[in-house]
Order: sequence, then structure tokens, then C-alpha cells
Amino acid sequence: MSVRVLVVDDQGVVRAGFAAVIDAEEDMTVVGEAGDGAGAVRLAGELAPDVVVMDVRMPDLDGIAATRIITGRENAPRILVLTTFDLDAYVFDALRAGASGFLLKDVHAAELLRGIRVVAAGDSVLAPSATRRLIDHYASGAGPASRSGSGLRELGSLTRRERYVLTLVASGLDDAEIAGQLGITVGTVKTHVNALLHKLGLRDRVQATILAYDLGLARPNLPGTLI
Repeated sequence: MSVRVLVVDDQGVVRAGFAAVIDAEEDMTVVGEAGDGAGAVRLAGELAPDVVVMDVRMPDLDGIAATRIITGRENAPRILVLTTFDLDAYVFDALRAGASGFLLKDVHAAELLRGIRVVAAGDSVLAPSATRRLIDHYASGAGPASRSGSGLRELGSLTRRERYVLTLVASGLDDAEIAGQLGITVGTVKTHVNALLHKLGLRDRVQATILAYDLGLARPNLPGTLI
């Protein structure tokens, strides 16, 4: 089945370019375009896309606010944020608003298409620079305060293995790398990841990574460790 995509950008030429690249793929269909956040919110409800490719800086309602509204609904589409500006605030705000991915607009077409497929499949994608900035943010001590109350209680529902897998996810390893490190199959890793996301009430690996850093389960530039 084709991945249904809504393209949102306030620059018509940019929007049309993205739409043309996406619509040329056999497994993707552009179901609509919007030029601002308000239009994105409306069309996301009307057209039921699988993925929204969302610009950040737009008039009236920006992409962060639109993302927060859209992901707050039932059966929400996945949001892939694209921006020209590689700024800390955009990365953190987009992810906390519920975005499943963050890429820069100068990304190659193949990487954009891969990002859409990844988030449509229920996973997450981050530009390498965004990943580094996110880690550096926590390394500097500028991250949010530890959610020691409800967050730690939620962790109590995880098995020892699921907790360890969470730290490996937060360290940036993919399923194959985690499988190799633990000596288990990729299918078993996916089972553990799906289980921990369900137990913690998280949508994807990005949210899991943020939670792990919030609670001190993951540390910048260190491999996952048992806590």
C-alpha cells in the first residue's frame, strides 16, 4: 500500500519540489499540501495521511505547534520535521511536540524518502547533526530535570532485559546492532522494543531516548549500562 503523505511548507516552490519527489515514488502518494500550520492541522484531520512532512517556521501557526496539535489526536499520522535551521530549540521542541523525525532541508532526496519510509513504518529518524546536538545538550547538563517520580515508577514495569535494551536504544544503536551486542535475533530485539514502548506509553524510539536521558539511564558518549 502507498504511504499517504501530506507536505507542509510556506514556500510554494519548496513545497512543490518536495511533493514532486515524493509523488514520483511507487510506494508513496502525496494526498495534500498546506502552506501553514493551520492548514496542516485541518488537512491532517480531513485527509488522514500516514506521514506529514512538516516545515518549522511558518506564519500564524508554526510547525511545532501544528505538530503538537496533530499528534495529540487519536490515530495521529507520523510527523517528519524538515527545517533549514539546525537550532537546538527546533530539535528539542519538535521531538517533544511528538515528531518522529527531524531532517534538514538540504538532505538528499534519497535520504528524505528513506526518512518518510522509516517513520511510516513506526520507527524514528534524526539527522546526524540533530543527534549530536541532542546528546551534547544533555552532556552539558542543560537537559530537563529528571522525572524521578512517575518516570521511575513506569520503569518498574520493565524487565531487566527491556531496561537494558532501552539504554542501548538511547545510545543510538539500531535493531541489528542491539541484536549483535546481546546475541539475540533482530526479531527478538523488536519484541523487546515494542514491549518497552507499550509499557512506558511511548510512541517511538525518539521518545524512548528522551525518557532515558531524562531519567539518567543513558549518558552521552557512553554505551548502555545497567542501572
